[in-house]
Amino acid sequence: MVRRNIFQPPPPPTGESGSSAPESAPRFPNTGAMSGVKSTLRDLSTNAVREVDPELIEEDGPRDRLAFGDADVAELAESIRRHGQQVPLMVRPLPGQSGRYRIVYGRRRLRALRQLGIPAKVLIRSLSDEQAILAQGQENAQRLDPSFIEKALFAAELAGTGYETAVILDALAIDRPMLSRMTKVAREIPASVVRAIGPAHGIGRRRWEDLADRVRDPAGFEARVQAAAEALAPLSSDARFAKVVELAEGAQKPGRQAASPALSVAAADGTRIAELRSSAQALTIKVRKSTSPDFAAWLHRNAETELARLYEAWKADQPDR
Repeated sequence: MVRRNIFQPPPPPTGESGSSAPESAPRFPNTGAMSGVKSTLRDLSTNAVREVDPELIEEDGPRDRLAFGDADVAELAESIRRHGQQVPLMVRPLPGQSGRYRIVYGRRRLRALRQLGIPAKVLIRSLSDEQAILAQGQENAQRLDPSFIEKALFAAELAGTGYETAVILDALAIDRPMLSRMTKVAREIPASVVRAIGPAHGIGRRRWEDLADRVRDPAGFEARVQAAAEALAPLSSDARFAKVVELAEGAQKPGRQAASPALSVAAADGTRIAELRSSAQALTIKVRKSTSPDFAAWLHRNAETELARLYEAWKADQPDR
């Protein structure tokens, strides 16, 4: 007796006319248990880890890490040599180039595998640019979290490449105000200065924003940091940040103008109402409670309304507004 293939559906019943099912009928139906079997096989194929020659994988695309040094790559290569590649890379096929791929995440692992001269274990995914960016961001969130400045540079690169804001927010798991702060820091601090500092994992957003606010002459500041490159090199990334802050402060001193003298504001009856001081950083209004306590209290209650009114009056005086 011939044993029937359980994956082969039984032939349809034949009527008196002897007609049978059309030859184009699907061998495996898309309903019931067989649909589940086919879906499972597709999932297994998609999740399978394959081995690919590292030289067939390109590294271009948005980067979420500052450049890693040879020592970092050598350390990882030694770990892989001893224990094998524990975490696969993710790649996606290059359009029109059969057998070639573009890295989605795992650049440092790819460098280490090239150094060892062994095949890379990879997950191959057919992803759009947006899907690749989301996968890259999600992988970073699950593994070593990038530093603030690495995220800021990544966000700025994505924005400059034309990715939609919604994609950038999802990839980095941030909101719009944070994206605005990141892009400002990436814009104000010269890229060569950031590279000289490195990832600085111990330096948070506020200190990077403060450094960005100190940059008044980007070209001069960049030159000072480049001149100090030899002294900065042996330091940790966080320590380099501290030294660069000192250089930013020093860069301001030679060209810093003396603070403007205080402008005293008096009422018609001669009562001193306030003092105004202007500096490169801010305009400060000081109301002395000792001479005008009631006015100081009133101003405190109405400052938001009155400043908004003054701002609108200023806007009305500006041309083309």
